[in-house]
Amino acid sequence: MVSLLDIIGPVMVGPSSSHTAGACRLGLLARGLVGGTPDRARAELHGSFARTGEGHGTDKAIVGGLMGFRPDDERIRTALEIAEHEGLDYRFEKTTISDEAHPNTVRITLERGDRKATMTGSSLGAGRVLVTDVDGYPVEVTGNSHTIVLIAEDVKGSVARIATLLADASTNIATPRLMRKARGGDAFMVIETDDEPGENVRDEIRGLAWVRWAFRLDKVSA
Repeated sequence: MVSLLDIIGPVMVGPSSSHTAGACRLGLLARGLVGGTPDRARAELHGSFARTGEGHGTDKAIVGGLMGFRPDDERIRTALEIAEHEGLDYRFEKTTISDEAHPNTVRITLERGDRKATMTGSSLGAGRVLVTDVDGYPVEVTGNSHTIVLIAEDVKGSVARIATLLADASTNIATPRLMRKARGGDAFMVIETDDEPGENVRDEIRGLAWVRWAFRLDKVSA
């Protein structure tokens, strides 16, 4: 089914939904992995992002997203200048991520305080995005829902315990996913929810003895 959004694209600042709106949303999702605007960020641009991104404002859109700007925020036009004024240390590099990577792909490495995260994501067109890797774990995050991401020890009952905490906070789980590199090792969980989880829920999840870290990713789609 083709939606109206696929035909006319999202409301945005910039000439390209793939290179600006999608890029901004990838910046917004990456921002969530460190709990806010990072102190430092490195964006490695692949494919079309590397070849034509600067002309389409991809650099401004990513940096704007990292600062919390939405795709329709007029401040995206001057995002690089704002970032320099605010002290966000950013840099862009052109690279080849892999032969299989989508042409509009970026790998963003961020630091905020003692927290560091790396995220790889692609802009699929019409403002749609897909995050495929977080800190070396294969994931599928679209930004179409409010999302909690966390790394925890792979212990029995962990998913049930987190589900209970969300239920107690009247937060309905839409889609839970769990990825692990080896049995008994750390597990990466992606939990999409119908409702926006409050910071108190995130803090309760962080407080579980076997959870290493947990962050909320805001819904970035329209």
